[in-house]
Amino acid sequence: MNREQHGPRHVPVLLRRADDLLGPALGEPDAVYIDATLGLGGHAEHFLRTYPQIRLIGLDRDASALALAAERLRPYEDRITLVHTRYDGIAEALKEAGLASTGSVSAILMDLGVSSMQLDEADRGFAYSVDAPLDMRMDPTTGITAADVLNTYSHGDLARVLKTYGEERFAGRIASEVLRRRQQKPFTTSAELVEVLYASIPAATRRTGGHPAKRTFQALRIEVNHELDSLRAALPAALDSLRVGGRIVVMSYQSLEDKVVKQELAPRTTSRTPVDLPVELPGMGPEFRLLTRGAEKATEQEIEENPRATPVRMRAAERIQEGK
Repeated sequence: MNREQHGPRHVPVLLRRADDLLGPALGEPDAVYIDATLGLGGHAEHFLRTYPQIRLIGLDRDASALALAAERLRPYEDRITLVHTRYDGIAEALKEAGLASTGSVSAILMDLGVSSMQLDEADRGFAYSVDAPLDMRMDPTTGITAADVLNTYSHGDLARVLKTYGEERFAGRIASEVLRRRQQKPFTTSAELVEVLYASIPAATRRTGGHPAKRTFQALRIEVNHELDSLRAALPAALDSLRVGGRIVVMSYQSLEDKVVKQELAPRTTSRTPVDLPVELPGMGPEFRLLTRGAEKATEQEIEENPRATPVRMRAAERIQEGK
């Protein structure tokens, strides 16, 4: 669920495969490349170095990440525009860069989930392995925190979040324990929440399927950052912005994200010609063609080089005709 590895051994996820898929579009003259989740700029740096004619528009909701990426990409500053926004702000970012919101982009990378910088900074509260304030905001300047969710949501709303976004079987039990404990003391740190999860999830379940906090922390992070709503709004704008021959790569790190991506691509890659007609009707063919068979996963070699690529699911598509 991470975009890139932070620190001296920074390894952007699936970089070679992303280059294979986006390269044909990035090789065009005056190509425009959108990195919709810029993070620390690992993917962007590679593409700017490899394709010296491209222009980058980099988006990130985390101002700290943007500042670090700007420093990293300083050698290419005459070819980059960095915008502080969520990835559903693609249309506005294009406008800010002086480009049309439709048909002006050659390639897009959307590397979803929480970035390694955010995960590795203990005070952000994303990691259940480190005791930290329960924040979990990707943009720490706005919105509610994970502590706010735990301390203010009703039992029903909290159970819904845990079940829907974390696919947590014991959502009701966890919600009951949260409400019981918050009456005694409001939640402030991740260790307090982990303690609740150990008390609520049966021991037999805790011994399988990874850390018992994984699903709840994922659910809270998605709720706090409105990640799925943002993705549902971002994908149509991203696809609409691509010119014919333009390509998009989306990397998801959990099944809910991948499902949204699959659902958005399905109608765009399907013909609207009635199935009983022998020829394709003009203007009724698919707008896009898929470049991957289903959702590709990282190879064993990739995972060995970068363990944080383990859960990744990659889908890619190319625009083959103008939008309807």
